[in-house]
Amino acid sequence: MFSKWKSKKAEKQAEQYIIKIIAPVSGQSVPLSEVPDETFAGGHMGKGIAIEPVDGKLIAPFDGTVAHIVKTSHAVILEHSTGLQLLLHIGIDTVSLKGSAFTSHIATGDIVKAGQILIEFDLEAIRAAGLRTITPVIVTSSEEFTFEVEEHYGQVTSSKDNILTIGFKATTL
Repeated sequence: MFSKWKSKKAEKQAEQYIIKIIAPVSGQSVPLSEVPDETFAGGHMGKGIAIEPVDGKLIAPFDGTVAHIVKTSHAVILEHSTGLQLLLHIGIDTVSLKGSAFTSHIATGDIVKAGQILIEFDLEAIRAAGLRTITPVIVTSSEEFTFEVEEHYGQVTSSKDNILTIGFKATTL
């Protein structure tokens, strides 16, 4: 899912990548600015997109490793083989459910394949608790990377539609 080439700088070696991120949930993708939480909407967590889900399955948007799964199973950080990390956060303030609406099928350190179910969640239970189900998909910022993100908005199907195209450079000495 990515292409790679090397920079010819003498003092530093830089690898450049383009990665296409598929939708981790089916639904309507929208700009992060539409998320009703300033931390996400203001881009404080990083660049990305959000999806208003229509079903309760979160899938892996690329082959990678589970860098971290939150104890309440409402959020997971996946790491691509390039080192780029992606935060998938189901709903807003869903940590308050203490895991009751979430079933995790993964653990930190697991190797996952694109399309694999990571977490199942109960949309109705989340809504019944008065919480929003909108799901931010965030490229977490890192000092090792310089990147650009292109968002793709509209109706998306998990495992099929591209929601983000990420171009980035990882620099090593």
